[in-house]
Amino acid sequence: MRRALALAVLLAAPGIGHGLAQTTPADAAPQGEPRSDAVLRDPEFGVATRQFGLERRVEMYQWRRADGGYAKAWSAEPVDSAGFAPGYENPPFPLRSQRWIAHGVTLDGHALDPATLEAVGAWRTFRPNFSRLPGNLLATFQPEGDGLGTADNPLAPEIGDLRIGWRELVLPPLQGRVVLREGRWVPVPGALAAGEANDPAATATGTGLRWLLTATALLAFAALALWGWRRRRRGG
Repeated sequence: MRRALALAVLLAAPGIGHGLAQTTPADAAPQGEPRSDAVLRDPEFGVATRQFGLERRVEMYQWRRADGGYAKAWSAEPVDSAGFAPGYENPPFPLRSQRWIAHGVTLDGHALDPATLEAVGAWRTFRPNFSRLPGNLLATFQPEGDGLGTADNPLAPEIGDLRIGWRELVLPPLQGRVVLREGRWVPVPGALAAGEANDPAATATGTGLRWLLTATALLAFAALALWGWRRRRRGG
């Protein structure tokens, strides 16, 4: 009787019963696979993917302040050199990073919007097919790693050189990661991020944190037991 009463009180608490009603029905879990007929394309380079997102990452070799002087470094953002000494000016940043997310994606006949795709997906580096590279860019860029670069010698870039790479957004199995609410799929709060599941660093961090919390709890219990023993001894 007391257990039934406690459960009734719990379900009546603000937000708790409502949240359970939204997330526990069997038909709220995904059954099929995401569907999209979209082909995402980088219009300037002709790079395309049938995955759920496409990202172009651009870096430029630039001067930056370092240790009271100047150093050369790759940066995805323009470094303002307006106050730099003569000879350390950075050229204009000619091309910027950009991201395209698929629209019109459905799962079991319901919408998977771009925000949900980014929340549950994982970005993966890929090497595109550069057969559609326009002629003017073909004269400027050459293959470098998984992407393109402008440096004549990639091991010795010069100020103003660019390097560009692409990533695509892939989706893991979505069971347990999304739930159907008001006709749209939304991320499940607290669900493991797609990229985190296979990230050794994230796994190691989580494991280390659990060990730290366990050790802290054990130390606190030992201290409490010692305090109680000393108190009983004084009382005896």
